Amino acid sequence: MTLDRQTMLSRMLAADAAFDGRFITGVMSTGIYCLPSCRARKPRPENVVFYAGPPEARQAGLRPCRRCCPDAFYGGGGVQETQIEAIHTLPAGELRDVPGLARVAGVSVRSLHSLLLEQLGCSPADYLNRRRVRQAQEELLSSDASAAQIAFGAGFQNLSTFGAQFRRLTGLSPSAFRALPDSTGFQLGLPPHYPAAAMLLDLGRDRLGTTGQVNGNTYRMGLNLPSGAQVVELGFSGQQVKVNCQRPLSVADAPALHRILWRVLGLHAQPVKLGTFAAASPLRRVVEAAPGLRVPLSPTPFDALVWAVLGQQVTFTFACTLRQRLCQRLNTALDANLYAPPTPAQVLTLSADDLTRLGLTRRRAETLLRVAQLTHSGELNFSPDTPFSRISRQLSALRGVGVWTTQYALLRGFGAPDAVPVGDTALATALQDVFQLPHRPSAPEVTDLMKPFAPHRSLATFHLWQHFARLQRASQQHSTV
Repeated sequence: MTLDRQTMLSRMLAADAAFDGRFITGVMSTGIYCLPSCRARKPRPENVVFYAGPPEARQAGLRPCRRCCPDAFYGGGGVQETQIEAIHTLPAGELRDVPGLARVAGVSVRSLHSLLLEQLGCSPADYLNRRRVRQAQEELLSSDASAAQIAFGAGFQNLSTFGAQFRRLTGLSPSAFRALPDSTGFQLGLPPHYPAAAMLLDLGRDRLGTTGQVNGNTYRMGLNLPSGAQVVELGFSGQQVKVNCQRPLSVADAPALHRILWRVLGLHAQPVKLGTFAAASPLRRVVEAAPGLRVPLSPTPFDALVWAVLGQQVTFTFACTLRQRLCQRLNTALDANLYAPPTPAQVLTLSADDLTRLGLTRRRAETLLRVAQLTHSGELNFSPDTPFSRISRQLSALRGVGVWTTQYALLRGFGAPDAVPVGDTALATALQDVFQLPHRPSAPEVTDLMKPFAPHRSLATFHLWQHFARLQRASQQHSTV
């Protein structure tokens, strides 16, 4: 083990799945050993001994925890991941109801709720509807079957439920989705009380506007679609977003663009009411300042990884500068200095020397190339059905990818509901202001302050990031007076 005791203790207390496989927690008071991510009640620090793996813990006379099943994890895959894979193997049309889903996974209905929230960020009912709607989307664009045939084939029991769930999970009617190819514009329906102003604030956080630019209620962004890069414009008005494209969408472009928009607009997950978690906390006023807030994702998981690697141990402003230099080096501007985010294949056309000339350190240049290579080859699995614990384990195993990078990517790239990028300066500064602390909290202190908001710490983090942005704007306005 190369980790120090304090780091292992803090990661155990945070139930950080990124450290599963890196050490084992031995609880001397109960005689068991656990994975760092175990959700059982945490032991007192004085009762904890850390081991390199299960053999060392067993040699010390300890037995495996029945909740996190460390032996099964070390045997080639976590139990939860195996359970997720079991339900993924069934066709959408055979996923009849939540109790049936629980039986396939081999867990109780209650445990299924926890499993899917932790690993996929959704409830069992939402999982069923997502799988069915995803199958319906594919068939609407690839077949001439009627909406009724497609609905019943995907497992919906009636057309009204199909239409309602399709609109909720796509913002479009089935007929409007089918009409996307060859179109240059369409309108996405937004859920009630969608916080457009707060979302636009986040979309415009990069003041350089390299890949996205906000002007009033309009957001213009450069995107890579199957038929090539182009500019897409979003106009927010009431409960709708009007989408305009530079050129007609191909059959492959349509679902790709829709998937990107769903991520960027934060519609990939249902909003969480943090009020109950924050009721007795100073964070309450921050949460109440932006009701209905959602966590918007990057256009692609790889773009979140680019941000994360470029942002290691530098200010956000400099990370924006590095990303602009990278885009300028790789692309021709699409329109008014607007670029599409870099793709893995494009990044791989550069060498480590090329990247260091842009301002990256040698280590970060090598890390970015390593991530691009693994993404391009498919070794990093970014499927929407990949369990968060597997993504976390894959990323944290990479040289040059630490806790902050992994957690940031999980939050911004994959929509994990309980990620906390400990070490993030903006998060720590916002916590200092909200909790009126005499100093900016350290990493262990950030972990402790965020603990009450599990399992929705990603949203709590995003609320705090927005609070930090408001503090910055207030400071800038004060300095110009």
